[in-house]
Amino acid sequence: MSEPFPAPVDLDLRLVQCFTVIAEYQHFGRAAEALHTTQPSLSRQIRRLEQQVGVRLLDRTTRGTRLSEAGEVFLPQAQGLLRAAVEAMARTRSAARPSSITIGYTKGLVITAAVRALRDRNPDAEVHTRLLAWNDSRGALLEHRVDAVVTRLPFPTDRLRVTVLYDEPRVLVVPRDHRLAGEESVTLDDIADEPIPRVRQSDPLLNAYWRLDPRPDGRPAPDGPLVEALEDKHELIAAGQAVAIGPPLDHATGLHPSLTTVPLHGVEPSQVVLATRTGDRSRLVTAFRKHAEALLTGTHPAGPIRTT
Repeated sequence: MSEPFPAPVDLDLRLVQCFTVIAEYQHFGRAAEALHTTQPSLSRQIRRLEQQVGVRLLDRTTRGTRLSEAGEVFLPQAQGLLRAAVEAMARTRSAARPSSITIGYTKGLVITAAVRALRDRNPDAEVHTRLLAWNDSRGALLEHRVDAVVTRLPFPTDRLRVTVLYDEPRVLVVPRDHRLAGEESVTLDDIADEPIPRVRQSDPLLNAYWRLDPRPDGRPAPDGPLVEALEDKHELIAAGQAVAIGPPLDHATGLHPSLTTVPLHGVEPSQVVLATRTGDRSRLVTAFRKHAEALLTGTHPAGPIRTT
């Protein structure tokens, strides 16, 4: 007969976090600085964790610190434990504050109508909004920094409920003195040899999508400069070193003043979506979804709403 309850486990999550930080830096000194502690204290904490787990997790070498074979196995489990702990606390606190919601959105997208409707119909609720980095929507949701996000695909959608609100044309971003600036529209053939920047920390799915790589005929997109952030990309384009494919931003919503956009024909539009956590039963999340589906789909011509 199986035990009715799992056996108790003596595992201190603070020690688990110390281990994951050391695994990231692969150096006790740098990890201690990041954790605002001392190396001797951090060493004692890791010894306590190894005693709790029952195996050696880290090997010190002349070049730094590396994971043992057991540590390699434990690391993803440790990261999962910490994520689960954060989610458990966030869900519990959310249940105790059912009248609060934080709605995220990314640059160039307007959510005012749906937010106003939510506030008007729930005058006692705390309704907050937060501008997110273009690649932070999924992380902000799963880390419970926001409860709903209006953003653009693509991004991994597992553990999320995603509703397409409308399609948005993709455009070519060029400096104002570029040979294609001012054209009524362009095609991929017009930019076949134009370098397209890559963002270093971006998800490969996002890089491929916004670079249209590979092109419809199977050819790779021309390589452009490697940049750290979206703002760096705009500076490179303004300097005439590259062009880019992007959403239809304007100067009020984040486009560099030295840049302009040209409609890009022959490519599928991007999709603006509402994303929430799968299984979130908050009445405010449900209400905001209804307002977003009713009021935000008119921003651009759109087909029927689709939910995954």
